[in-house]
Amino acid sequence: MAVTGFTGANNIAPQRERSVDVAIIGAGPAGLTAAYLLTKAGLSVAVIEKDETYVGGISRTVEVEGYRFDIGGHRFFSKSRQVVDLWNEILPDDFIERPRMSRIYYEGKFYSYPLRAFEALWNLGILRSTLCMASFAKARLFPNRQVKSFEDWTVNAFGWKLYSIFFKTYTEKVWGMPCDEMSADWAAQRIKGLSLWGAVVDGLKRSLGLNKVPNDGMQAKTLLETFRYPRLGPGMMWEAARDKILASGKGEVLMGHALKQLSSDVSGGWRLTASHGAGETVIRARHAISSAPMRELAARLHPLPESSLNATQLRYRDFLTVALKIRSDDLFPDNWIYIHDSKVKVGRVQNFRSWSPEMVPEQGVACVGLEYFCFEGDGLWSMSDDDLIALATRELTQLGLVEAGQVFGGAVVRQEKAYPVYDEDYASHVAAMRRELEDRHPTLHLVGRNGMHRYNNQDHAMMTAMLTVENILVGERVYDVWCVNEDAEYHEAGAEGAEAELGSRRAPSADQAAALASLRDVPERVVPATRDAA
Repeated sequence: MAVTGFTGANNIAPQRERSVDVAIIGAGPAGLTAAYLLTKAGLSVAVIEKDETYVGGISRTVEVEGYRFDIGGHRFFSKSRQVVDLWNEILPDDFIERPRMSRIYYEGKFYSYPLRAFEALWNLGILRSTLCMASFAKARLFPNRQVKSFEDWTVNAFGWKLYSIFFKTYTEKVWGMPCDEMSADWAAQRIKGLSLWGAVVDGLKRSLGLNKVPNDGMQAKTLLETFRYPRLGPGMMWEAARDKILASGKGEVLMGHALKQLSSDVSGGWRLTASHGAGETVIRARHAISSAPMRELAARLHPLPESSLNATQLRYRDFLTVALKIRSDDLFPDNWIYIHDSKVKVGRVQNFRSWSPEMVPEQGVACVGLEYFCFEGDGLWSMSDDDLIALATRELTQLGLVEAGQVFGGAVVRQEKAYPVYDEDYASHVAAMRRELEDRHPTLHLVGRNGMHRYNNQDHAMMTAMLTVENILVGERVYDVWCVNEDAEYHEAGAEGAEAELGSRRAPSADQAAALASLRDVPERVVPATRDAA
């Protein structure tokens, strides 16, 4: 939904200067959560968003000719009761319950995700399965004792053949670096609780009716069977939040407004300058909340922070979706499938109707989104929309999912800075900037994925905003929004809203920590070691 026509949500701001309690950079989940809660508390806010049309950031829903696209796929799940309650408050009547299904697609066959050993070996055929088991046996008998990389760890756990089929290709597509340069620690976290031998034994038990545990006994990685989803996509949540902010009479959302400068004034407040098509708008505020990428914020802060050099070293992985309209029933029932094929560039394929039937307006038409992981400015990112649509059509045909003549339309959505990169020095760069800004600017607050350079889930971004609002209301940093329970077993396991306590000072409550633990595993780069294939 475009915002043109909403009072206060303007592409051209008629008032060139205004004063508010809080200026907010970015109308994504973190920025709009903060704005909504602040206006509820009676404070005035102004939110700037550089996108001319959509709120929600990476959680927006793009609409083209009535077709709706979810940028990356967003299941609405949180173990934090406060986050769940806020979702229900903002969007009380438009959630639907959807079945969860994600599989791996390899050489024309579907494989369960997480992998089920018997199914995988059956699909691979006798010869390849025998080679996989021999490779696994070799890895168990003669393991690599110098485990440094993702490749080392995974080959030890599964053997070279299974690693090369089910782990190597997709992982390298997503992160844009070889698996022998990704840390073994990341593999241990990412694939924790999964072993081939355990899956085989569990499969035998299940075949004999002796084990009823789902997902091949991998209790630590049990996935949700269903999830909640806004019927018109995740952007529906953030459009509703925007509307409530505007309806409060205390807030405005300025679309097509990009941060030009954020200057500290002599009284500890802020002067924010935003550029737009009609010139510039100035916002004066007592507090500033930023969900902008740390690298961009540092370059636009005045005075320039000493840690700006650290910020310039932060890197990001970018992402684009090519949505295709296809004359066909749905190609598969999954929400998305993972493409483990090195002969194509696509990493995942979303089926938008599986997210919500209302995402696709026509019967007899399938709409899928091919997701490509890239770096801004590289060959994929720089291709024209027409060339990307042609590439996606060609690859979908190559995978055997469609015939080229069935595709009759397409659209491209680019998402810059989708994933913060965790290289060798990112943590020290982030820490340097965080320390300096907290020490020098107590009224500047960093929130959200890019605002904190953390690969997080939507509920983590929201909780950083919720705690920041509490800090602003009491006039000091009583909560540390950077606090994370690193050992929390979080992702899509356990009951929604399972943690229900309210907060305590400084240390977040169990409920708040549940959302702050909603981070995603990211590989760190290591120096590759030469090794022999097992």
